[in-house]
Amino acid sequence: MRGKISIIGAGNVGATCAFSIAEKGYADIVLLDIIEGLPQGKGLDMLEATPIIDSDVEIMGTNDYKETANSDIVIITSGVARKPGMSRDDLVLTNMKIVREVTEKVVQHSPNCIIVVVSNPLDAMTQLSLHISKFPRNRVFGQSGILDSARFRTFIAQELNVSVKNVSTCVLGGHGDTMVPVTRLCTVGGVPITELLPEEEINSLVERTVKGGGEIVNLLKTGSAFYAPATATAQMVNAIILDKKEILPCAAYLEGEYGINGVVVGVPVKLGKNGIEQIIELKLTPEEGAALKKSANAVRELIDIMNL
Repeated sequence: MRGKISIIGAGNVGATCAFSIAEKGYADIVLLDIIEGLPQGKGLDMLEATPIIDSDVEIMGTNDYKETANSDIVIITSGVARKPGMSRDDLVLTNMKIVREVTEKVVQHSPNCIIVVVSNPLDAMTQLSLHISKFPRNRVFGQSGILDSARFRTFIAQELNVSVKNVSTCVLGGHGDTMVPVTRLCTVGGVPITELLPEEEINSLVERTVKGGGEIVNLLKTGSAFYAPATATAQMVNAIILDKKEILPCAAYLEGEYGINGVVVGVPVKLGKNGIEQIIELKLTPEEGAALKKSANAVRELIDIMNL
């Protein structure tokens, strides 16, 4: 029996994520948006592609949350995208209203689902959805670290002219300017990048990773990244639906792990059929631990703005 996945928001991220999941063939998909015709059109277009990608899944576009009822996973991509010169933090007051309303409707129709948040500012919106849903923390988390790690892997692979498959990275913290790439745990074919690149080049790649989203926003002028965020989200869905027990960096609510309590921040977790099945605690140096706490405090500032 196939699962059911609903994606709220039929923009570039939501639609690309829907198609990536459709290609796997393990779940039927509901694509919802408030704009009439948009999810219906994109959903039909994808459905007509299923014979070509050899997938028998059903794909429906709708404006009605009733169609999302009893979803196994709900992905929230709704919200205003960043514009040039805009930080993720600038989005908090606008997108909190959207994510609050979406979460309420999701809970009403799918009270047993797992919620994956993609809306920005990611960590704050994840915490808002967790607060509104009143779900346990293993069932509400955000996509961020996979995207940030993928960007870092890409830049390292380009710099060293190696396959991205050989590059492993570790990125913690909030999805934004305070993210914490742990460079000593980043490797190429098992060799630490600190043995392959001088410190100044590593720092340059870290800086580009931190500003990776902004780089794309500035290039596009009228939009933001969607291929990488969407496929990163699809990887999380794969781990959950297929119960892969995969270790992936996700935005999770911490309750004392890493010395941080009561805030959502990016850390490695084990993802399986129950959502977050374990939070992995790495042994950090004092400097890395301080950077992670600084990142958590930046998320707390947004939480304070939202009065959670």
